[in-house]
Amino acid sequence: MSHLLFAILSLFSFAALLEAQWKLRENVYVIESEWNNEAPAKRVELTCNASDETLPVYWEKDTELKGTGKTLIAEVKEFPDAGNYTCLTADTHEIISYDFFLITKIDSNGQMIRSILKSFDEPKKTFLKCEAKNYSGIFICSWMTENESPNVKFTIRSLKGSQGDVICSSPVAHTDTSVTEYTAQCQKESYCPFAEEHEPIEMFLEVIDEVEYENYTSSFFIRDIIKPDPPQCQYVATNGTVTWTYPRTWSTPKSYFPLTFRVKVESAKKHSSQIRDTDEQSIQIPTAGPKRKISVQARDRYYNSSWSEWSSLCR
Repeated sequence: MSHLLFAILSLFSFAALLEAQWKLRENVYVIESEWNNEAPAKRVELTCNASDETLPVYWEKDTELKGTGKTLIAEVKEFPDAGNYTCLTADTHEIISYDFFLITKIDSNGQMIRSILKSFDEPKKTFLKCEAKNYSGIFICSWMTENESPNVKFTIRSLKGSQGDVICSSPVAHTDTSVTEYTAQCQKESYCPFAEEHEPIEMFLEVIDEVEYENYTSSFFIRDIIKPDPPQCQYVATNGTVTWTYPRTWSTPKSYFPLTFRVKVESAKKHSSQIRDTDEQSIQIPTAGPKRKISVQARDRYYNSSWSEWSSLCR
């Protein structure tokens, strides 16, 4: 009976060790740590990959001795507990194998606590924002961090994995005084702009800051993330006409991908503005005085896409 009890307890202990971590890639694991003072540390079993079972070995983390023998039980709770655990030979001090542990913070409900990225304010608070200028299947994904994490690393991909039909470029950083915005250009391969979309694109962003791990997702159809570039416009003072052309980046033919427009006329003195809607590419504003500012924006005529940014002033 005692042997049976021991076997059951050992099985539960092994299961608890497995639940404490999940494999990110070869030799790299993520520990889900409940982020409060009362929660216990996660116990993780490490096994040295030594071919000789009798070879004396020991474990180090950042030059600190952690234990001896082929297996080591590490307790991981906070960021100083994470990092690289290395197994070395006792006589020659050669590295045999290693395990690198990252920590992802979770709340009491097991949900990931995300704090590395800074959210966009519009159209709603989101961390991973993707936009397309047209129906080519090319889109840009963006995310932001505070300028406090110079070593943060990113991996963006489709959730369909290596066999997925979306490819992305390496992220490019754009830094200003307070935040750094990262962008990656992605393309859905074999995308047909004239066909109906039936399955959404699901993008997956992994973020590693030193030993902290987070991930973010975004699911969308291309039609839902369309945001055209602004039109190019001009004002003809002789007859008070504003004319504009389609953005050069917009899909063709225009008869299949028509745009609708807004024209904004701002009064410099009264600090007021008037907005007029039209499907045409010109509009007459005969009463527009010399101090009024005129600009144009566009969006997909038949689908409720985002409006473009306002164009440069038409005069």
